[in-house]
Amino acid sequence: MARVFISYKRNVEPDEPVALALYEALSARHEVFIDQAMLVGTRWATQIETELSQTDALIVLLSANSVGSEMVLQEVSLAHDLHKSSGTRPRILPVRLAFQQPLQYPLSAYLDPINWAQWESDADTAGLIDELGRAIAGSTLSQNEPAQTERERPPSAPSEAIPPPTAAAQPQRSNQRSKILDLPEGTMDVESAFYIERPSDAIALETICRPGATITIKGPRQMGKSSLLNRVMAKAVTAGKQVAFLDFQLFDREALQNADAFYQQFCYWLTDDLELDDCFEEYWRKPLGNTQRCTRYMGRHILKSLDTPLVLAMDEVERIFDTPFRNDFFSMLRSWHNQRATNALWKRLDLALVTSTEPYQLIADLNQSPFNVGQVLSLQDFTAEQVYELNERHQNPFTRGQLQQLMGLLSGHPYLVRRSLYLVGSEQWTAAALFAQATDEQGPFGAHLRNH
Repeated sequence: MARVFISYKRNVEPDEPVALALYEALSARHEVFIDQAMLVGTRWATQIETELSQTDALIVLLSANSVGSEMVLQEVSLAHDLHKSSGTRPRILPVRLAFQQPLQYPLSAYLDPINWAQWESDADTAGLIDELGRAIAGSTLSQNEPAQTERERPPSAPSEAIPPPTAAAQPQRSNQRSKILDLPEGTMDVESAFYIERPSDAIALETICRPGATITIKGPRQMGKSSLLNRVMAKAVTAGKQVAFLDFQLFDREALQNADAFYQQFCYWLTDDLELDDCFEEYWRKPLGNTQRCTRYMGRHILKSLDTPLVLAMDEVERIFDTPFRNDFFSMLRSWHNQRATNALWKRLDLALVTSTEPYQLIADLNQSPFNVGQVLSLQDFTAEQVYELNERHQNPFTRGQLQQLMGLLSGHPYLVRRSLYLVGSEQWTAAALFAQATDEQGPFGAHLRNH
């Protein structure tokens, strides 16, 4: 008997019916946890972490609805960390529910390397139960390459034998909106038509083109920090710089509990991302402290090996907030910033940091902080004008009066505004229903509210 955890999005189809079918079938042979078993008043985050720490297999149901769920993302992220820490469990068993689209970051970082099972309709449920039963016992799921989307499929060869359609054969235009709307979750593509530029964007893009830049992007969760960092990195590439991107969410628990493991993993990850020769063990044999070794590795190996300036972009740096070495690490970054004044080599290093924690909470001595030097950007909510513009890009799902009501409700919060426009624009919700159920546990913002 194994312990199994089922992750899914509640109150939507086909997610909940499939989850309940799996729960009923697998419970005959295994101990299965599903969130509907939690009692009212249970501390959700604590209970989920406790269950996952004891789980042998996490079954995560991926649908057009669930890939944007904060709850599903947090459960996958925690299971990923636990698996890396233990090396064996829990195994993550993804199931795609009539969903073929590429996963968005950061979900893609956790799940793309893993085989998954496919479900298209109720007729597949029995087969899915059998396949997951075998996977829990140790076998591998069958799918390993996403089906090609329409955009990715190669065009078919033209045929002269196929005549052009007659006017009578033209399909009638449906009532559905013709523009494909971007999902409001995750980091936005730099080419997205739904990205709204704020004054901080122009400052960040101009700053990264300078030599020896340090940029800090700060703000609460879901304000668009990672999306702005994405644009900063793209701008750096067009300016002739090389970029190394480290998402601190992907550091495993062992590294966050052990300074030696963290600094070595930091250097190895940086080397691998830049596709350079790995020689960090040579530097770790020297009788120096971790920050000294890391600094020598950056200066004498990384920077000297590159022909172009380097942008070191670091997202979610507050992940090391609770580590005993956070002061040393951030002091090291400050010293890298300071070395540009006396060492021309270090002028070739740019730093871009993203944090949702106030910088003064990350380091005890502000004189050694990298967060109060260079260009510091605090992301703000959307203005009414920006919300109106975004509504137009979604083909006006809200009237002008409803937009005023939306601003009164959300105060221009970027993620919640985009989510509202997406849900109403894609006709999953009406504007009236969205306003009426805005604070409901299973309403349009339920996952966001439960997270807080």
